[in-house]
Amino acid sequence: MTPFPSLTDLPSQLRQPAVRDLAWALLSPPLLAQTAWPQRYPLKASSWSQQPGVLADWLLSLDTDSQPLQQWLSQSSVRRLGLYYERLWQFALHAAPGIEVLAANLPIRQHGHTLGELDMLLRDEEGVHHLELAIKLYLGQQQVSGDDLSDWLGPGSHDRLDLKLAHLGQHQLPLSDRPEAQQRLTELNIQNPQSALWLGGYLFYPWQQSYVAPQAGNPEHLRGRWLHRGDWEQFAEMHDGHWQPLERHTWLALARIEERQRWSHEQFRQWLSTLPADANAQLLVRLVESPQHGWQEAERVFLVNDHWPQQPAS
Repeated sequence: MTPFPSLTDLPSQLRQPAVRDLAWALLSPPLLAQTAWPQRYPLKASSWSQQPGVLADWLLSLDTDSQPLQQWLSQSSVRRLGLYYERLWQFALHAAPGIEVLAANLPIRQHGHTLGELDMLLRDEEGVHHLELAIKLYLGQQQVSGDDLSDWLGPGSHDRLDLKLAHLGQHQLPLSDRPEAQQRLTELNIQNPQSALWLGGYLFYPWQQSYVAPQAGNPEHLRGRWLHRGDWEQFAEMHDGHWQPLERHTWLALARIEERQRWSHEQFRQWLSTLPADANAQLLVRLVESPQHGWQEAERVFLVNDHWPQQPAS
């Protein structure tokens, strides 16, 4: 369940970070194969789905001149990863042949109170669609197996995969059926949208524990590992290489680092020694040299403080 399997190697050819993130959003597999609510790939009815080469050419042309994408992204100053993911999808859907974007981030209000927003409303040859888009990274809790969605927590331990899915399915998707939404949609001449979700991201497995994927998980989902701070030295001895942290806004596509940006072993040791004991989860990548493309990510791990998870979701 991977969109455009023939384009798997394309992101490694792209140099512009925002274009690589855009390609990641469009090409990466969903976290889940099965949900209680409809899932729909946003580009399902675009001619790009039947002509992946045309999509590849579009991404490569953006990599040559990314100004249209950069200009689009600059219209929002919010750095939240989820909104960035939505903005990337909006840009692609506006460009996708066979798709008409009707509205994005449409607020639904009742007596001046905002009930929520509809992420995307679009029209294609299969009808009118209300899509909820989300990007999430979850870590499998220890002392459980991983097969249940409730076993997976967000890096801050305040979010949980089953709760996120329930919120999408029980609150976000039905929002377009509420009378307040129907009135707003009628004003925009939008009728009977079909609601569906699309959930992308990564699952991170405990590094020293036999662990399974969620029963509803997509077998092709993106993955990494996680470990407590106190386990780093043992882990590093077994997984030697060039490690460095990623800033949150670069968590989507696989990292690609130029030689001048790569940290030395000493830089990493200094960073680690000054990292507070109670620091938030840090996403680290191990880099390997690529003759054509500098240094590229070979694996990613979350490094969490020794008390994680401090506040399990309930």
